[in-house]
Amino acid sequence: MAMGESVVEAVDLRKNFDSTEVLRGVSFTVAKGETLVVMGGSGAGKTVLLRLMAGLIRPDGGQLRVFGRSIEHLSEEELLPLRRRMGYVFQGAALFDSLSVRENVAYPLREHTSLGEAEIAERVVRNLSLVGLSSEVLPLLPSELSGGMRKRVGIARALSVEPEMLLFDEPTGGLDPTNSKLVAELILQLRGGVCDTAIVVTHDVELAKTVADRVAVLIDGRFGALGPVDAVLGGNDPAVQAFLAGAAR
Repeated sequence: MAMGESVVEAVDLRKNFDSTEVLRGVSFTVAKGETLVVMGGSGAGKTVLLRLMAGLIRPDGGQLRVFGRSIEHLSEEELLPLRRRMGYVFQGAALFDSLSVRENVAYPLREHTSLGEAEIAERVVRNLSLVGLSSEVLPLLPSELSGGMRKRVGIARALSVEPEMLLFDEPTGGLDPTNSKLVAELILQLRGGVCDTAIVVTHDVELAKTVADRVAVLIDGRFGALGPVDAVLGGNDPAVQAFLAGAAR
């Protein structure tokens, strides 16, 4: 895809759970080379939006195109090639507790590629180095890692299939300020060539200021604001300012 082409296009996206309308008509685009940060309170639908883009759940209304293809009605088999082009960094890293760091990062390579063991081992070490971890962590279990290290291993795993777009769900959630800053800097570094397009879901205002090209704020199932970082975070929309005041507490 050429620089600036739309990687994601959503028009009037809607999603219900039981009788609750979580997304009530969300429209946006994400261009190649852009980082969009989606903010909003707990339960606002931020993670739902990510799961829709990854094809993990289906919208109840609206249109959603990813890498130029409408995905609303695709089968699991048809979604697989698209999913291989994106990496998903789950909240809490979602590592397999019983697998070592080596096996966690290698898992997508064994599932989605035909690489030999030597190539897999090489790529695992390379991806860990990209997130600032040495080969000393390879034999460790997730329970032996700090919260910040688990997040970085989760990012290394998402990078395994060399994605064109990364989806981050609360990448600094549960981290202290020092580790939050390290993760924010890491997301910036990845944009320098490893993976230039990202959608980051967070309630962390400092993270948004650090990594975003544009910020969207989800309020009552719709984007209360969407635009450049300074315009949104420094604007005077009362609902957005109320959310930011709560996030800063």
